[in-house]
Amino acid sequence: MSLRVLESALQTLVVDRGRPTSPSLGVPLGGAADRASFQIGNALVGNPSDAAALEVCLAGPTLQAACDIGCALAGAPFDIFRGTERLPVGRAFTLRQGEVLRIAGTKLGMRVYLSVRGGLREPVVLDSRSGLEPVRRGQELACEPSRLRPRALGDERPEPTWVDGLVVLRALDGPQADWFKWGQFFGPTYQVTPTSNRMGLRLSGRALDRPQRELLSEPVAPGTVQVVNDGQCIVLGVDGQTIGGYPKVAQVIDADLDRLGQLRPGQEVQFRRVDLDEASLAFRARDRSLHEWLTRLRLTE
Repeated sequence: MSLRVLESALQTLVVDRGRPTSPSLGVPLGGAADRASFQIGNALVGNPSDAAALEVCLAGPTLQAACDIGCALAGAPFDIFRGTERLPVGRAFTLRQGEVLRIAGTKLGMRVYLSVRGGLREPVVLDSRSGLEPVRRGQELACEPSRLRPRALGDERPEPTWVDGLVVLRALDGPQADWFKWGQFFGPTYQVTPTSNRMGLRLSGRALDRPQRELLSEPVAPGTVQVVNDGQCIVLGVDGQTIGGYPKVAQVIDADLDRLGQLRPGQEVQFRRVDLDEASLAFRARDRSLHEWLTRLRLTE
């Protein structure tokens, strides 16, 4: 049984937790760009946190159910329609056999996740079902028949990973932070450019004074802030390369990485410097809050 892709839209990918053991092979981490929304969507349908789902970017696909399928959407507030009925994000429902689900666009945030009961049964490559190419028109996405009773997150919701307006990202000093003038990177406002993607967010702002020095390629990770030759910055995303030769002025902390996946072109970003202790406290607080939500959703299934 399956979901059939009637219209493929902008960029829709099958994602899961990615390939965390493969960077040594030169394979990017991949997986969901907004891990929190991805996991909440899976919890709404009673899945393990890493079950494969669809990641929809800016404008979504039109899908048709070949059988009854329990579904949920979590993430940015996209316009969602089951036939002519508008559905809210953050709600579990059953898409009946033959029904059409249309995921339109959003004015806030960047990505929403469609989870189905039992997960999408796409082929496993390097221990992951994450797709290397967007889904295409006519593609059949394998999944199991299921039904779910309607339920929603309610008025009290997890802290959103998308923010309207200026986004403040906490970051540690990068390995080459001392190459740059103190205070030049932290504090000023940057703008996300339209050339951004899952590989990285290209930022536009006042160019940093970059010294003319050579650097051997070093390991990098999602959240690494590189300074390219013209003094502008790129924040690496989940599909970013595994090594890089540009100087690294900062590293976005783990607690704020999901926000990178929801930043839109034109949105303004500011970086705030933190130390390891603050980064560790923020990670534990974020992890605890997310764990409580996932537990609550599974207990009330």
